[in-house]
Amino acid sequence: MIDLFAGCGGMTAGFAAAGGYRPVMAVEWDLHAAATYAANFGEDHIRWSDIASVPDGEIPEVDLIVGGPPCQGFSNLGSKDVNDPRNSLWREYLRFVRQARPAVFVIENVDRFLASTEFALLQAETEGYELSSGILHAADFGVPQRRRRAIVIGSRIGRIPLPAPTHPRDRWHTVGDVLRGLPERPVTTTLPNSVVEFFGRPLPGPFKSPELHIGRNPTPLSLERYRHIPPGGGRFDLPVELLPRCWREKKTGTTDVMGRMRWDEPSLTIRTEFYKPEKGRYLHPQWEPGEHGHRVDRPITHLEAARLQSFPDTFEWCGSKIEVARQIGNAVPPSLARAIAEHLKPYLTGDEPTAPTCPLCR
Repeated sequence: MIDLFAGCGGMTAGFAAAGGYRPVMAVEWDLHAAATYAANFGEDHIRWSDIASVPDGEIPEVDLIVGGPPCQGFSNLGSKDVNDPRNSLWREYLRFVRQARPAVFVIENVDRFLASTEFALLQAETEGYELSSGILHAADFGVPQRRRRAIVIGSRIGRIPLPAPTHPRDRWHTVGDVLRGLPERPVTTTLPNSVVEFFGRPLPGPFKSPELHIGRNPTPLSLERYRHIPPGGGRFDLPVELLPRCWREKKTGTTDVMGRMRWDEPSLTIRTEFYKPEKGRYLHPQWEPGEHGHRVDRPITHLEAARLQSFPDTFEWCGSKIEVARQIGNAVPPSLARAIAEHLKPYLTGDEPTAPTCPLCR
């Protein structure tokens, strides 16, 4: 397989966990994300470069190509500019498809991608492949997170439908499934002082996932705000005197900012700035009512975010705190990727399908 726009390797992690898939090339332009990929899957096949700079003659023939072209041009949080040059990077993806001639390819993107003009153009340029497309909800596939993603499966061995959910709503994994048992009070706010070399460059890392359980130093005002937010609540639970002017004057709009998670539900989407409660529902779920109720008034840590993205604790990371957070938020959840990999396997091998596996269900 080839993994394009590979990021830190969330897609490859899921396919590797499914067994039977071997990455022979990956391409990622961000240095620290490429280093994280290399730390986990080897430096021998990861190209740290702009995808457009990879010559046609260096693209190997493979059975499968996976990847998620950058989505900022389609995202609700992005500019939604139809002329955003990142919108056309799917053309580079299709260049790889034409050269590698895989039996199957998989594209992952934000849900808005399927309604974009770029997707309509992509459909017109995939001659020889039958396409299936739709929205998959990560929680339906064992990820303890509400995350909707567009998935496109292209096949020249017969149409392949999207996978059916493996986890009905009453079996969704929750925040409590992956956060309970971790220390409530991180003992440090910094990553270890370690350096590794990848691509001839010294870089911070690699950090084992448990080393990402790092806290922050909120101001007294922030702590007072956190204290008032119950599970499932947000900025509308703050007393007027604790509201910043912009929130006092805007009485409607986004409800999940300055929000607190619930133990018994999946988290909302983990984005790249999950360490900032003002960006979403990222406060630790522990909160009891009453003046002396037990509360954990802090945003989730990098380790907790990685677990909510379904990364195993054995995963290693490279980069600064901000760079690692960006990798976590941008990644394809490995459990979602694994479910797709297990769904595709019988089509690629001709074997009988087997029941999907889920690490959290063991």
